[in-house]
Parts: sequence; structure tokens; C-alpha cells
Amino acid sequence: MKERAEFLEKVKKRLLDRRLEMVQDLDNLITQKVSDGQVQDTGDEALSLTMENLKSSLEKTDIDELKLIDDALSRLDKSEYGVCVDCGEPISLKRLETFPYAKRCIVCQESFEA
Repeated sequence: MKERAEFLEKVKKRLLDRRLEMVQDLDNLITQKVSDGQVQDTGDEALSLTMENLKSSLEKTDIDELKLIDDALSRLDKSEYGVCVDCGEPISLKRLETFPYAKRCIVCQESFEA
């Protein structure tokens, strides 16, 4: 029981650290968007549009990961973390170590993705 509690504390810290890092990265992206308004010529404009599209794509990916992290933190607070949302069986610690915001066991995840 103590082992599991220690594991859950480590996971929570890891999730909170990653969340903070992502929020800071998103904040930096938003700040850059505001300050990147000046374009010198057509070549710069094309590069600027390409960079803007890349930033938007990264931003969406980060926001999606942030949602997964928030969901995992919510499940931790409700003592539902580590239990598959589909079958109710425990998710392996190895899977949770690799993918700390997993909400399905590997069998259910494979079925979900099929």
C-alpha cells in the first residue's frame, strides 16, 4: 500500500511539473504571436505564415496534452487513477510510468484504437 502511495505521489509530481512546463511554453508561444506582427517582404511573409502554422499546430498538440494531464490529475484527486475507464481493471504500473495519463489498460486501449 505504501509503495502505491509513493508511486502515485511521484506520478502527481511528474504530471504537475509537465503541466507547468507546458503552460509556460504556451505562454511563450502566445507572447511570440503578439510580437511577431512585422513582415519585411513577400519572402518574409511566406516564412512568417509557415512559422505561424507550425506554432498553431504545436499549440494544439500542447493543449491536447494539457487536457490529458488535467484529466489524469482529476482522476488522482478522485482516487480513480490507475483504473481502466472501460473494464475497471488496474492499469499496469509499467504502462502508467511510460504514459502517466493513460486512462485505459493496454487491452482496452488497443480495442479503442482499432
